[in-house]
Amino acid sequence: MKQRLAKLTNLQQRVVAAVAGVPFILFMIWYADWTFALLFCLVSALTQREFYRLLGLDGFEPLTAYGTVVGTMICVLAYFIETDQMGTGNYFLICPASSMIFLIKLYKKKDMKPFTNIGFTFLGIIYVAMPFALLIILALQGGKFHPMIITGCLLLLWASDIGAYFAGTKFGRRKLFERVSPKKSWEGSIGGAAAAALVALGLTFWAPELRPWQWYCVGGIIVVTGTYGDLVESLFKRSIAIKDSGSSIPGHGGFLDRFDGLLLAAPFIITFLKLFA
Repeated sequence: MKQRLAKLTNLQQRVVAAVAGVPFILFMIWYADWTFALLFCLVSALTQREFYRLLGLDGFEPLTAYGTVVGTMICVLAYFIETDQMGTGNYFLICPASSMIFLIKLYKKKDMKPFTNIGFTFLGIIYVAMPFALLIILALQGGKFHPMIITGCLLLLWASDIGAYFAGTKFGRRKLFERVSPKKSWEGSIGGAAAAALVALGLTFWAPELRPWQWYCVGGIIVVTGTYGDLVESLFKRSIAIKDSGSSIPGHGGFLDRFDGLLLAAPFIITFLKLFA
């Protein structure tokens, strides 16, 4: 299967990934709140593990297994607490679980840079797991499940990515941030913004969960922070001299490549909606 996919162009691989992955993602989001949470917990764990693996390629030794467990625990707690199956006080379980990172590293005799690796372990939790936990909280705010909010955010992100890909490929001339990502262009960013604006317009008619001006603002947040999220991940990959974070998703690379924009967008989206709902 991988050999067949390898013979396809990047665009063809992206189409295959979309046809196979998008229906599954939408089904998991819409079937029930627990399937939605399960999907995001799984994606969070896979993305966080991939992040730690890349650090290992650069000679660092984060607590891959334990850090991923803590990150997944945060997502699980977010689901059970926001669905009122556990009290909000259980969020404090994150504190001792995170503090154990210091104790575990204390007994790692062969670790020559323990505090550097402690810092990278926490970075994996903050950079990867917490944004997914915030998205779970966003979907379950007010004690009700709002799958359309998450679906809308994903549609806006996908539209931005697709618009940027085609506009950048066709018209890309002026480099957006050449030092970090030589292929990204201003023309691509404008194309991504235009595509996201069209989707936001559609959401104002089909998704009454948010008011029209909120959908436009969320779209703007996703375009800006999604672009920066991609640049941040490109900076990370450039620092360890690799092209893709993995090969799990055809045409996209790894999970970190696919969800990098969402990781930076999630904190801004939930903050905006909590303040201006």
